Amino acid sequence: MSVIRVGSVGLGGISSGVHLPGIRRSPDLKLTALCDINPERLRERGEQYGIPEDRRFTDYRDLVSCPDVDAVDISTPNNVHLEVALAAARAGKPYCCEKPVTMDTAEAELLRDATRAAGVKSMICFSYRYKAAARYLRSLVAGGRFGRIHHVNMQYYQAWGLAEANCSLVWRYVKSVAASGALGDLGCHALDLVSFVTGQRYTRVAAHLDTIIHERRLPDGSGTGPVDVDDFSNILCSMTDGISASFQISRFAYGRGNYQRMEVYGEHGALVYHLDRVPGVDELEICDASTGKKYVPAEIPEEFRVDQMQSFADLLNGTDDGLNADIDDGVENEILLDGILRASEEGRWVTL
Repeated sequence: MSVIRVGSVGLGGISSGVHLPGIRRSPDLKLTALCDINPERLRERGEQYGIPEDRRFTDYRDLVSCPDVDAVDISTPNNVHLEVALAAARAGKPYCCEKPVTMDTAEAELLRDATRAAGVKSMICFSYRYKAAARYLRSLVAGGRFGRIHHVNMQYYQAWGLAEANCSLVWRYVKSVAASGALGDLGCHALDLVSFVTGQRYTRVAAHLDTIIHERRLPDGSGTGPVDVDDFSNILCSMTDGISASFQISRFAYGRGNYQRMEVYGEHGALVYHLDRVPGVDELEICDASTGKKYVPAEIPEEFRVDQMQSFADLLNGTDDGLNADIDDGVENEILLDGILRASEEGRWVTL
């Protein structure tokens, strides 16, 4: 392949904010088909991106089988990921898929096996692997400058769950559609990012998950419905190489937009990664002997600046850097999420 023709399934917020603009920016990708169950949204995105009506679909199976589609981009709610990705793999078409990749480990393993059997490439969209500050942090840790890593503390905070935000019972608050709440929505990103920057895996977990607002208004205004997923999650993890990691994940963090902070403490120094301390900006601070044991802002080399959807194109063209998450990473993440849910429910450490 050179220019890859992409069909995109699911045209909501993450598609409009990340996937479709990224496809448009890439010289190696061409958007050729769209699919959404909302006819008005489908019409709007079709006109915005110049997609003819005969390549605007309300059934993902029609998009997957379209001869003008080489690869499938999946940005649907979580409970639809499996069936769309399976259809793509079985049609011999590579896919990129939003996270969490499926509803549970069993589904993820089913998709992994089908992907392997079909011999197609996959990318799971753990978006923060593409932040330059995170990639530079990863390089510094791997280079050994800070010695063995002892502790990692990670926060991921948003505010849109607060009562004053008056958010309705959207799909992210419904277990049958989302599988989990803040954990799967935000936590899976944080968990992947810590593994990505340290190069280590998780071995056991303990957790406290809970719900703050138990009823929300229905989107159609007909009443209220129950929230049956977590609003926040506090997680403790043991990792390989002896790393102790902690996570605080919440949709109830007043004044936060899409805020992340990761502190990495090693034998010979420390690093602090920030996202959205300055709105939309990722930053890195370094503290070691060379900085006088003071935290100073790091200049991030240009080589660490990459684009998520261009990385998908590079993967398909065989020119990627090997740092994308694939279906195997998606399975590992699902095992971790399932373990955290079980740890919270049972009030104990769970070995993975």
